[in-house]
Amino acid sequence: MNKHIRTILLAAFILVGMAPISAQSGAEPTESYRSVSASNYQAYPDSGFATLTPPPAGKHPFYISHYGRHGSRYLSNFKVYDMPYQILLTADSLGKLTATGKEVCQAMKVIIEDSEGRWGDLSGIGKKQQYGIARRMMKNFPEVFKGKAFVDARSTIVTRSILSMGSVVLKLVTENPKLNVSMSSSYYDMWYMNHQDKTSRDSEISARAEEALIAFFEKRWRNPRLMALLFNDSDYVNQQVDEKWFNYYLLKSALIQQNTRMSLQKKQIIDYFSEEEIHRFVEVENAWWYINYGPSLLNGGKKPFSQRFLLRQMIQEADSIIGTNQHGASLRFGHETVIQPLICLLELDNLGYQTDDLEELETKGWWVRHVSMMASNVQIVFYRKNPRDKDVLFKVLLNEKEAKLPLQTDIAPYYHWRDFRDYYLKKLDAYELTAK
Repeated sequence: MNKHIRTILLAAFILVGMAPISAQSGAEPTESYRSVSASNYQAYPDSGFATLTPPPAGKHPFYISHYGRHGSRYLSNFKVYDMPYQILLTADSLGKLTATGKEVCQAMKVIIEDSEGRWGDLSGIGKKQQYGIARRMMKNFPEVFKGKAFVDARSTIVTRSILSMGSVVLKLVTENPKLNVSMSSSYYDMWYMNHQDKTSRDSEISARAEEALIAFFEKRWRNPRLMALLFNDSDYVNQQVDEKWFNYYLLKSALIQQNTRMSLQKKQIIDYFSEEEIHRFVEVENAWWYINYGPSLLNGGKKPFSQRFLLRQMIQEADSIIGTNQHGASLRFGHETVIQPLICLLELDNLGYQTDDLEELETKGWWVRHVSMMASNVQIVFYRKNPRDKDVLFKVLLNEKEAKLPLQTDIAPYYHWRDFRDYYLKKLDAYELTAK
């Protein structure tokens, strides 16, 4: 391992060591929206992982192909904080806030001050999440990382992704200093590490999708209870407060707290919201992400194919390892706008479900937190008897839990690699043929 890599790892180690971490609930939304309500702001759990199914007799793990989102971060958009804070500040100057409204205004001031200069940065909790993922990966699949195994780690050029990569590699090297590690963050890989089709931008959604999303939002944005809790003058609220966006951005401000050291505060802004209000927010966020980066029929149903280059690259890299004596891992670090469409493209756990009815998302189990929470990751783990074994098996872990694929198998949750290649290469070829 060269001096440059050691320097990066040392820096990551120092940052990880300084960071606090808090446990997150793994409960389903039907139990508590308060604990699992943050959409793509949902912090990654550090416990509650199920025991993995042992492989068929004689098969051993030898390779992992991974893509993961960066860990928990600070807000990257100041507007989320500033919009509700300025409304509260103005109302306070005019004597229009209740005692509770003043509390929330002060809490927002503290959060903004803590975030100053850190916009979009990986938080201490985010580094700890990646550290834990690496620890469990090595514990679950020690054969992959034994001896002088290779670790090819790559990230997008965004700092939070680079530090996420460094946190994972740090843990692996700490456990096994013999690892043959390479690390890269370069424009050279961005064509598949963070590819975005123009039609994947939210400004490019269809008129039909926009109409449906607006209608869906209109049913859910009103929050008279919260307005009465914070403001002492309903006429002032009606005339001066943009209630829709105030409510939306204030709740987003509350939900991001779990990702930073602000999670250690005794009183959280989320405590001012009811379960029902949080639920409505979850529904709106689900609809937005499903339309913009999911397989929604309202928007053509093709958004997941934005990650066709990444999936082909993952297949090609796996093929280059199979049949050789090599063992190790390809680790990739990026963003929610990549991993969500990738998961939908793979149709993991039926998350490729297509509908034009946004009201169906909850009943069908399509939740943003399942596909793009902070540090969300996909691990494809490969198994064989030896390098001459022609029947290579694999399983997919979605956020470290065994996932289902739309493939026939006689050894679930394991699948035959030849079936994966056949199914997904045909799927990609068919799309590219029609897209020309």
